[in-house]
Amino acid sequence: MTRGVLFDIDGTLVDTNYLHTVAWGEAFRVNGYDVPMSTIHSLIGQGSERLINSAIGHDDDAVVDAHSDLYGGHLHALRAFDGAADLLRRTKRAGLQVVLATSASSHEVEHLLRAIDADDAIDHVTGKDDVEASKPEPDIVEAAMSGAGLTAENVVFVGDAVWDVVATQQLGVGCVGVLSGGIAEAALRDAGAIAIYRDVADLLEDFDGSPLGQLAH
Repeated sequence: MTRGVLFDIDGTLVDTNYLHTVAWGEAFRVNGYDVPMSTIHSLIGQGSERLINSAIGHDDDAVVDAHSDLYGGHLHALRAFDGAADLLRRTKRAGLQVVLATSASSHEVEHLLRAIDADDAIDHVTGKDDVEASKPEPDIVEAAMSGAGLTAENVVFVGDAVWDVVATQQLGVGCVGVLSGGIAEAALRDAGAIAIYRDVADLLEDFDGSPLGQLAH
């Protein structure tokens, strides 16, 4: 029976959530919208179009383009969280498939993977370009499982956003939350996260006792 772990990337494996928040804030501002940073931060983890619609009530391609330009300046200096690569390799050594499931575009994914530097441990990557709808819709999670040959009862998801929990719950997948994306522990618990860790280094330290370790046994 194939088992595996699905990992979100932004805010979970790589420290990007606040970079995205600032880039979105400026993208809204230069296009004439006044959206508080706290509102933007709470929406990080959704795909671009959905985030914009959630923030201002309608689509605006100019905001998407502005965000891409503003965030693009950070792509060559992204930093993975301490323990990110080690956690992926520990998961692989435990006999579990390592699958990345992200709302990032394929262009962004290239830079995120370079920052993580653990290609040897990664079995499959699914991004927003592989699906029609982004989180909190479950499409990315479902496509990631399908691409890796996994089923809901044989996986757990690791993510930092309420949207990760909402997406996985629709498929009956347990979501382990990390606080490194800046979302409050209470918000993740209220959404239905099955366990909460400070960050991926904390999860790695408790690997055997975590839902990941339990899945491996």
